[in-house]
Parts: sequence; structure tokens; C-alpha cells
Amino acid sequence: MQRGVAGSVHHRAVRRGDGVPEDGAVGESVYVSGKVRMAMGEELGASAGETQRGCFVMWQMVPDMWLVELVVAGQKVIAGSDGRVAWRHTPWFGAHAAKGGVRPLRRALQGLDPAAVASVFSPAQYMGEKQIFGEDCFVLKLAADHSVLLDRSDSTAEIIKHVMVGYFSQRSGLLVYLEDSHLTRIQALGTHPTYWETTIGSRMDDYRPVDGVLIAHSGHSTVHLARFGDDIKVNGLMTRMEESWTIDDVVFNVPGLSVDCFIPPEEVRQECSEHLIRKLGLHS
Repeated sequence: MQRGVAGSVHHRAVRRGDGVPEDGAVGESVYVSGKVRMAMGEELGASAGETQRGCFVMWQMVPDMWLVELVVAGQKVIAGSDGRVAWRHTPWFGAHAAKGGVRPLRRALQGLDPAAVASVFSPAQYMGEKQIFGEDCFVLKLAADHSVLLDRSDSTAEIIKHVMVGYFSQRSGLLVYLEDSHLTRIQALGTHPTYWETTIGSRMDDYRPVDGVLIAHSGHSTVHLARFGDDIKVNGLMTRMEESWTIDDVVFNVPGLSVDCFIPPEEVRQECSEHLIRKLGLHS
């Protein structure tokens, strides 16, 4: 019954909210550029630290290819997907493949890709109605199943849960708030387990049409990162990060964009090849 209600709400709230044109034609590719402001605080309730400013660019191409570059305080973080392998590159850990295969880019779900939002929430569970930021919303919930969580885990890090909750305006059908939470258990050999809980709440604002597609041109996220376990004080450790963003430019059907633009770095390709060899037992 709930699945049927969720399907009806999904069609009404996502497909009929002018977020996606009636023919579904949002373009084969998209380019987005914008600005960000970030600040971090070490304890819950503490004031945020110094605000850092930066910018980002994002390219997407169907199916499941994307690349995003974020530069803040002189540091660049890159993440991408070629449709088969998702990866990231940071100044601290270099380039490496992401566990669990390809999934939608969170930035795209924050009001930048209504087609991705529609696809992700199509199997969601209807949770009822709730008012948030003065807006009456339908609430849809997604929980990753055990096989997906297992695929994202490894010998030292076990993903215990991953839940997303979307709040869709009853008036416009647009996604106005997104909650995304992970719980991970970390335990190296001979050590006590430590649990990390990450909760991201994102509010999308200023929806404006671009070539007939309503795109959120600003938003704000609050990230809470909690760490707790036997070797940590009772209340655990909490880090809070605030992020605000604005969109400068959106272009659909980007000229010259091709699959070659989404090829992973050499280190990632090598890592994936070695993983496949181990999985198939082809090593000598």
C-alpha cells in the first residue's frame, strides 16, 4: 500500500512539478558552475570557524557519467564517474575508486538535476506529510538494502545504514529539503570499534527555469559528523560544517562534451584492474 502511495506521490511531486519537462527532455549533458562558502566547528553548539570561499564546476552526461571539481581555500577536490567506476581525488589521499560502484552525485540531487531526483526517489517509501520551512511537503524515504551496504564496505569499514529522506513541496512538486545519513563501523585488527555517523541536511532555494527545467540556484547544507565508541568520551565527538552555495551558470547539451571527458585517472584504472584480478583469482 505504501509503495503505491509513494509511486503516486512521486509522479505528482517529482514529474508534474515543472522540474522536468513533459517530454522528459532535460538534455543529454549539462554543465553547472557556482560559488560556495564553508565554515566548520568542532563541537555541537559551538560557533562556526572562519568562512572559506570557493567555487565548483560540474559536468554530467547520461548515463551515469559525471565530474565535479571543487576548490576551497586553495585546495582542489575532484570526483567523477565514467558510468562504471566512481572515484575521487583529494590532496590528502590522491586518487582512488569509491566503494560500491556508481551512484548519483549528491550535488546533482541538490536541485541541479530533476531527472536524477526523479530516478533516485522512484522506489521510495511514502512517509506522510510534514511542514518544513513553512512549506507543506510530501515525505519520501529511501533506505539502502543490505547487499548495497555490503558492496560499499570493506575489511575495516562496515556501512551499517544509508538513508535518504526527500521533502517535496505539495504546491510546486519540487524537492525543497534533503536529509542524507550514513552510519559506519570502523575497526582495525586488535582495536576497539569506532562509529562514525554523518548527517547532511540540504535546503534548496531560488528555483528558476533554465531551458524549461527548474533548477535550484541557491542552497544551504549543514553537515554533522559524530564519532563515538568505547575509547571516546560518553557524548562522543561532534564536528559541524556549514555550506552555502549559489549557481552562476547552467548549460544543457554541452558542445564537445564526450565520454572521453570522464575517463578516470591512471591510478584508479590500475586499482580497478588489480581488484578485478584478485576477484577472479587470476593472480599468479
